[in-house]
Amino acid sequence: MNAEISKRAIVKQKAVHELQEFIGIFLYLAFFFCAFATYSMLLLNEFHVSYFVFGTALINALVVAKVILIGEYAHLGRKHELKPLFQSATYKAFLFSLLVFAFHIIEEVIKRRWHGENFATAYHEIRINELLARSVVVFCTFLPLFAFRELRRVLGEDKFWSLFFRTGATTKTDAD
Repeated sequence: MNAEISKRAIVKQKAVHELQEFIGIFLYLAFFFCAFATYSMLLLNEFHVSYFVFGTALINALVVAKVILIGEYAHLGRKHELKPLFQSATYKAFLFSLLVFAFHIIEEVIKRRWHGENFATAYHEIRINELLARSVVVFCTFLPLFAFRELRRVLGEDKFWSLFFRTGATTKTDAD
């Protein structure tokens, strides 16, 4: 009986941790995607084109956050964790950007198939330039995200959060 209760507690703890990770990544991505959407809206407004894309930005943030968690559970980029943090974070940002790029291609094909196009037409009508531009934005967004995630991995959860959110927080070096 105690083993079953303990198992449920562990599963519940993992679910809460995953939800916290998901919400944190989502909020970070939502901030950048909404900022980019605002920039796009203001830029297109200069050409008298108006549209509202915050909903799309938030949905993309939800989807990309889940893609990141799936990639992390698949252990993408783990072999570079022994390298300097800069290299590890840059490699993960690039790798996860490729994952999101692949996901966007699949998403576009499914959307076009849903609207009745055959597979070949759906694949050929994808605007690769737009997806590549979006991937550059995603990569630039991922650089600080993975830098902080790598820093948190190395420092540990408690030390990382205390550095950012406790007044007067300092860290001891290995020499101390």
